[in-house]
Amino acid sequence: MKHCQWCDTSFSATVSYQIYCSPECREAATKEKIAERYAILRVKKRRNKDRRCRQCTRKLSSYNDGPLCSSCVVNFKDVNEALKDLKELFDES
Repeated sequence: MKHCQWCDTSFSATVSYQIYCSPECREAATKEKIAERYAILRVKKRRNKDRRCRQCTRKLSSYNDGPLCSSCVVNFKDVNEALKDLKELFDES
């Protein structure tokens, strides 16, 4: 008996080099591998390129997928208001 490398169930292999229990597990594993390679390629393509935030023109990280930096995506005024509201709720308890 072998263990499927995707779902970790036991199965009897029909050929000696079989590592997945079913075509569904094989396809899922293949899709995940392709997605990982694509993500790595996206980061490599962005390295050493001058990408700037559309809003504040700060340099973007090669790991940032979007057009905005983290400072522009997060509205700090809204975060501070939410924190104040939470503090008031905990103080009332």
